[in-house]
Amino acid sequence: MKYRIQIVEDEQIISQKLQEYLEKWEYEVEITNDFASVKEHFIHFEPHLVLLDIGLPFFNGYHWCAEIRKFSKVPIVFLSSASDQMNIVMAMNMGGDDFITKPFDVQVLVAKVQALLRRTYDFKAQMGFLEHKGIMLNLLNTTLQVGTEKVELTKNEFRILELLFQNKERIVSREELMKRLWDNECFIDDNTLTVNMTRLRKKLDEVGLGQLIVTKKGLGYLLEG
Repeated sequence: MKYRIQIVEDEQIISQKLQEYLEKWEYEVEITNDFASVKEHFIHFEPHLVLLDIGLPFFNGYHWCAEIRKFSKVPIVFLSSASDQMNIVMAMNMGGDDFITKPFDVQVLVAKVQALLRRTYDFKAQMGFLEHKGIMLNLLNTTLQVGTEKVELTKNEFRILELLFQNKERIVSREELMKRLWDNECFIDDNTLTVNMTRLRKKLDEVGLGQLIVTKKGLGYLLEG
């Protein structure tokens, strides 16, 4: 999985240096240049982690952290030269996950980012979630979380997505899906799977995910990469 990182940093030299270094580690990185539209960029890009400067034009980093926390638990790492105890406590109280003081060693920052991503996403399944490109499949209540939208799934819709999420790096055959859905049935018409898949795709299309499931003709299905 390729993690996406959003950089919200007022100093262009720092943001570009971070982007270059993080991309060497094969992260997908975008820099926010419009500091009045930080939340909009977040919603569009759907990052797995945010590097957030405190001192920003228009609104400070605390404001944007609070806005993001209204609908997302994505890890947020504050960057600031104001390293006094009050700012660190404020950052944590506003919902930050870490605080890195400027100037910083970029290798140390990347190590912190890697550790935070690992803690947050490697154990999602153990916590009851499967994730793909910021889309969360809740294994506990069988719903799909897409940004602020929650999609209610039928039993079969959930089982289809669960198998695809568990095998998101490969094509899942129709035979595998039919076995997952109707393992105890003696015979199921192949068309029944098509009907279920059509209904699921229609539901996904209503929340802008009409292309999430890709059909590989003659082979099966794959989550959009």
